Amino acid sequence: MAVSTLEQASKLFDAALADFGRARSSDAQASSLALLERARLLMELEGGFDTLYRRVRSLESAGIFGTSDWAQPGILQPALAKHSLREAGAVTTVVEVISELRMLAVTRGDYFHPGISAEQARNFLTQVMALNLDLLSGQLTEADRERPKQLGPIVQGLYQYLISHLGYESLLDSLVAEVWRLLDQGPVQVESICEMINQIAKCLYDPEIKTTENADATRLVKALFSPTPASAEDPGLSIYEQRLMQMDNAKLKTEAVSFARSMHDTGLASAYHAVMLRFLRASDRNDLIPVILGLTMTGQDDLYCYTELVHALIDEAIYPQTSQAVYGLTMMLERGSLFTPSVAQALWRQIKLRLSPETDTTLQEAFGNARPPRVFLLAGVINLLGQPLGVGQGNNPTCQSAIGLSVWASGEADYLLQVLAWAARDNEVLSRFEGQNVSSRNLEPGLVKGTPIDVDPVSLILIPHLDRLYGEMWRQCESRDDDAHRWINPEFYGWWVSHGFRVVADIHTGEVTDYEGFIRHFYASYHPYYNGNMTVIHAQPAGIAVTDSAARFVGRHAINILRVGLSPHEEMRVYFFNPNNDSGQDWGQGIHCSTRGNGEFRGEASLPIAEFASRLYAFHYDTLELGDLSAVPDTEVAYIMELGHASWAAQSEQ
Repeated sequence: MAVSTLEQASKLFDAALADFGRARSSDAQASSLALLERARLLMELEGGFDTLYRRVRSLESAGIFGTSDWAQPGILQPALAKHSLREAGAVTTVVEVISELRMLAVTRGDYFHPGISAEQARNFLTQVMALNLDLLSGQLTEADRERPKQLGPIVQGLYQYLISHLGYESLLDSLVAEVWRLLDQGPVQVESICEMINQIAKCLYDPEIKTTENADATRLVKALFSPTPASAEDPGLSIYEQRLMQMDNAKLKTEAVSFARSMHDTGLASAYHAVMLRFLRASDRNDLIPVILGLTMTGQDDLYCYTELVHALIDEAIYPQTSQAVYGLTMMLERGSLFTPSVAQALWRQIKLRLSPETDTTLQEAFGNARPPRVFLLAGVINLLGQPLGVGQGNNPTCQSAIGLSVWASGEADYLLQVLAWAARDNEVLSRFEGQNVSSRNLEPGLVKGTPIDVDPVSLILIPHLDRLYGEMWRQCESRDDDAHRWINPEFYGWWVSHGFRVVADIHTGEVTDYEGFIRHFYASYHPYYNGNMTVIHAQPAGIAVTDSAARFVGRHAINILRVGLSPHEEMRVYFFNPNNDSGQDWGQGIHCSTRGNGEFRGEASLPIAEFASRLYAFHYDTLELGDLSAVPDTEVAYIMELGHASWAAQSEQ
């Protein structure tokens, strides 16, 4: 009976799919509800996921994802996928299940999708599985059981289907490796990573789930839940605070040292860490603050020069709900950020800043009301100043704005804090473009149509304003005969963006023109051997043509070139900032973006310079410091051109 039921359900589904395809061909708004209900009924049946898996391409071609975020798989976020799978209504959950099946098809090479590579799809699925590890036990939660239309069993069935194809045996190892891979990149936003670790903890300690000992998993779990001797059994924050009150100096120092070691090992700060830091402030044990933060000489100098300010930041911004700001504060001090007087003064303003009602509401909706909105925003500032290369664009097409936040946090923090004050207090950001004032207040939305999704507090408030400003500058340049980035970037980011500019393709036809000259200009501007050994002094925005693991063109993307130099292996590499939340990508042709092991600082990605140049689309350079174009070896130029023409430029003519 099951087979005939599946056959019948498949026929009914195929008929609904055909009807939907015809309807969407004449009406882009045609309803998909009937088709999604047929898909849901299939998901309830044994073999139903296989049936849908084989029809994923047809479903997407018919328009099942419409113009929603699902239509752009490269921007989807695992944390949001978990919400769609476990907490949303039937329609959203069914569409998310179809999207997961599509990701699986891309991962296995059964479906080439121009919007996402196989490696990206696998990383996405790995994170989604990490966020739902509790389903491994086979026991549905009460919330899952109570969901209507069998959505709980459907999601569990999807999870088992994914495991059956991706491999059950190495699941925990893969998930742990994925967490460490993400942590290596120094992200500002760690909520989804912490949730993954929380699920790993449940997996490790659930007697219903059989796992082998995993030291790397244990390190992660301990970093969040038991980083010190007095928190070894995860006693709870109130009990831990009581234990601190009973400790002598030696035990307090042991706790402080343990916190610092754990935090610097993983890049994660525990809620217990915040509790002890606040305890030290309340009990006037400020002498242990450098110890609990694990500060080097540079960090200690910054702390001692601006002691009152650092204490105020701790008092106002660091709570168990914002515990990651402990690490942000540590990194901010280690960078010597406060040695710039204007930054210190701007932070005092930020501490006292009165937020607009609109800003209050936006922050509260995103981060809850466990603490006042100003606390979350100040904690976000601390995290961003501590890890400028950790900001990500989230589920938003805003790489340009994210680059701005990163470069300002790194080298122009006083400017960043100024525009943030305008946005958070006045709901407006002021700028200038070619001598004319530009205000974000009454501009049309740019690429971001609503509130940014899955971003840090600073990005949440600033990105809409920056996106509108960038969009207005673009509108003023769109009729010109060259790529608009030539004029926008120096005005938008700052004076340090070089005014020389090269783009590899004609802006009207997309045809690659003078590829050889483009490469020679890049080498003569950035390669130390051909530019007079001139280092990159200020980060420079650039455009890349992103490809997937099969070297097929995915899209254009903005990055920041940070430096060019020899790696520890004596290889000339370009070190760059990628704002797309995951810098370790496979671009095909053996080109793997590295995030560690090749001389990268935390948050950087890197590639050998020839491989980077093969994906380069546009760059800025200083026309007065251009090296010798003819000195660039012909063989190197030919190699780069070959890589480019065999990948993203395959359809273009030289």
